[in-house]
Amino acid sequence: MDSKDLGNELTTVLHTEAELQARLAEMARDIERDYGFENPPLLVGVLKGAVMVMADLARELKFHAQMDWMAVSSYGAGTKSSGVVRILKDLDADITDRDVLIVEDIIDSGLTLSWLKENLESRGAKSVRICTMLRKPAAAKVEVDVAYVGFDIPSDFVVGYGLDYAENYRNLRDVGVLAPHVYSE
Repeated sequence: MDSKDLGNELTTVLHTEAELQARLAEMARDIERDYGFENPPLLVGVLKGAVMVMADLARELKFHAQMDWMAVSSYGAGTKSSGVVRILKDLDADITDRDVLIVEDIIDSGLTLSWLKENLESRGAKSVRICTMLRKPAAAKVEVDVAYVGFDIPSDFVVGYGLDYAENYRNLRDVGVLAPHVYSE
């Protein structure tokens, strides 16, 4: 889906598909440089948002990219965080003594991601690093060491490239700011 198809549902486009792809290519070169080609990391995508980032990053890497997926949630029945992280879908792979690269679409508060990193380290991973397409520095509640960041963005409500509002907009090619009238109706 193109941004132009949405009419007034976005207030602005923060990053176009071309900008996202160019930045992912740069990040892939950094990952290859840091890990080398002999023992590449296991890429762990965080569902559902990271699907687009994971697919495009994996295709850009010049080594055999093994992938696995997790789904975690820190929300209860409503929109308020329950304070407890639940694993909804766990890894299939054994990560003991393996380098792991968590692939995320966006980092907001950092709370869930911080928990996830500690959880994977406690399972015996050799190393756990984080790669995210987007980060909202002003929204951070905990400091999370992120090895690879696509773009820092403002704390606006953004959608596209895997990011959703009510399960919509994930297939938008760009990342844009959702107009308030869409989510306050």
